[in-house]
Amino acid sequence: MARAFSDDLRCRILTAYEEGSESLKAVAQRFRVGLGYVKKIRKQQLKSGCKERPVGQRHGPQPRITPELEGHLRGWLQEQSDLTLEELQTRLLKQDGVRVCASVLSEYLKGMGLPRKKNATRLRTRHAGRATAAPGVARAGADMGGSPTGLSR
Repeated sequence: MARAFSDDLRCRILTAYEEGSESLKAVAQRFRVGLGYVKKIRKQQLKSGCKERPVGQRHGPQPRITPELEGHLRGWLQEQSDLTLEELQTRLLKQDGVRVCASVLSEYLKGMGLPRKKNATRLRTRHAGRATAAPGVARAGADMGGSPTGLSR
């Protein structure tokens, strides 16, 4: 993949064109760059007024969690470190008017390196090893003389 030209080259191209002795095509040939590139940077220079590369733009929607909200999250979790995602969502909605789904909030907290409360119900119901049938419950077809799959012909 092609790399971007340096700002130094960009400035030298624009300076050479501004001197007025050469056309855009001649400047492109002299610096061994494409005419399209020279036209593009000249257009950008006329629009912005500077020779340096314009600052890149952020694409996509703006993040809902701003630096101010990040500070709120940090403060709430320092005060009470066992807040659940649902509790954090409720606080964000009530205090700041911002609705954030649990998955986005979870990923944001991971990125910030902040802890979050584990789901106690899930931890209680997790068993080690494979799930087994309750006592007195037979596998389908095992004691009924049928096929092991429980299907008959």
